[in-house]
Amino acid sequence: MDLISIVERIGEAPTAALFGLITGMVFGVAAQRSRFCLRAATIEFARGRMGDRMAVWLLTFSTALVWVQSAQLLGLMDASDARMMAVPGSWSGAMLGGLLFGVGMVLARGCSGRLLVLAATGNLRSVVSGLIFAVVAQMTLSGMLSPPRDWLASQWITKGGRNLDLLTALGLPQYAGLVLGLAIALLALFLSRRNHIGAPRLIFASGVGFAVALGWVLTYALAQVSFEPTQIESATFTGPSAHTLMFFLDRNAILEFDVGLVPGVFLGALIAAGLAGELKIQAFDDATTMRKAMIGAAFMGFGGMLAGGCAIGAGVTGGSIFVATAWLALFCMWIGAMLTDLVIDQRTQPLIH
Repeated sequence: MDLISIVERIGEAPTAALFGLITGMVFGVAAQRSRFCLRAATIEFARGRMGDRMAVWLLTFSTALVWVQSAQLLGLMDASDARMMAVPGSWSGAMLGGLLFGVGMVLARGCSGRLLVLAATGNLRSVVSGLIFAVVAQMTLSGMLSPPRDWLASQWITKGGRNLDLLTALGLPQYAGLVLGLAIALLALFLSRRNHIGAPRLIFASGVGFAVALGWVLTYALAQVSFEPTQIESATFTGPSAHTLMFFLDRNAILEFDVGLVPGVFLGALIAAGLAGELKIQAFDDATTMRKAMIGAAFMGFGGMLAGGCAIGAGVTGGSIFVATAWLALFCMWIGAMLTDLVIDQRTQPLIH
C-alpha cells in the first residue's frame, strides 16, 4: 500500500500521527538501549573525560547529520521547507533558552527526551519531572509564560523572515554537511573503541540519529501528497510534550505528528526495557533531589520553548539541517550544563542515571 492509499484510507492527520508513532518507537528503542543522554555527555566533558556517553552522543549526532544530509542530496526531503527553517529564528531565545535548558537538564538529571525514556522503565522521578516539563512548556507556548517568552525571543531575531542556513551562510556546498557528519562519526568511533563500547550499543546509538532522519523523510513525503499544509518536522520534545498533554485534556484537540511521537517514544522504550529485563520502579532519592528535579524540569520547559527546541529538537533535529539558531541553542545548552555541574554538583553526582 502506497502513501496516497494510506492517506485516503485513514486521513492526513491520522497518517501524521502514525508517522510520529513510528518515529517515536524507533527513537525510544534506540535511546533506551544506547543510553543516549546529552546531560551525561556534557558532564563527562566538563569533568575532563571523553567517555562512553560522549562517544554515544557524538555517534548519534553524526548519524543524524549523515542520514539527513544524504536524504537531502537524494531528494528525499528539502530542509528549506521545514518549519524551523522557514520561520524567523531567535538568537536571543536560542542563547537564553539554551542556557536555561542546560541548567535544567543537570538539575533534573536528564533532558526531556531522556526523562521520557526513563519514565517508560518505571522511573517515577522522571514521570514527575516529565509532567512538570510538559505543563510549563504548555504555559510557555500559550499560557501565562507566553508573554515573557515572546518578549525575550523578540530581542534579537534573524533577518529576512527566515532562519539562517549555516551551510549557505558560510558559502559551503550542500555536501559539506555530509562530510562533517562523516568526520564526527570517525571521532565517535575512535572514542567508542577507546571506551570498549560494544557493537550493539553503537548500532542503537546510530538508531537514535536514524530516527531523526526518518521523521524528516516521512513528514516531507506526507507534505507532498497532502491537500492541507503539512509541517515538515522530526523528533523534538518541548512542543510535542505540550501538544500531547493538551490532546488528552482537550476533547477538541486533533491528531498530529507530535501526538504520535511522544507515546511512540514511551512505548518503544517500554518494549526495549521489558525485553532487556530493565523495568524497575524507582523513586526520588531524597527531598533535595526532588526539589532540584522539579526546578530543573520547569527550567527545561520554559528554556526549551524559548530556544525553539530541546536537546533533541534543537540539538540533533535542528542541527541535522544546519538551522543556525539550533546550533547556537545546542552550544548554550552545553555551557549551561557544564556550569551547573561545576557550581552545584561539584563532581559528586554519578554519571549514570
